[in-house]
Amino acid sequence: MSEQAAAEQMAMPKNGEFCWNELASTNLEACKNFYTELFGWQFKEGDAAGMVYNEISIDGEKQFGGMYQMGKEFGDTSSHWIAYVAVEDVDASAAKVTELGGSVCVPPMDIPNTGRFCVVNDPSGATVSLITLKR
Repeated sequence: MSEQAAAEQMAMPKNGEFCWNELASTNLEACKNFYTELFGWQFKEGDAAGMVYNEISIDGEKQFGGMYQMGKEFGDTSSHWIAYVAVEDVDASAAKVTELGGSVCVPPMDIPNTGRFCVVNDPSGATVSLITLKR
């Protein structure tokens, strides 16, 4: 998620609320064309932590998600969507995930000027990101 989108669009999600959606793509341009034709989405290209990041909106209004081209570090991983849920304390939430039988896939880490996030699996294997935004 870009710093601008985080600051402007995610400033006040409630604890436990889905607040952002993100597509990690193996073919970014094909996905942008597909979703533009299907839903009329618009994309604003920016920079997020040193990578090209496309914020998604409809009619240039409030951004509700983003997408990026997956790099070699993703290996053979296929394109996928991931949702972000706002939490008050991502570190405490990550610890609770393991207590409740889930697992932490990506440990809590900072997103400069945005907040802190992690990626977890619930006990069934479903994946979601947790995020604590800077206030």
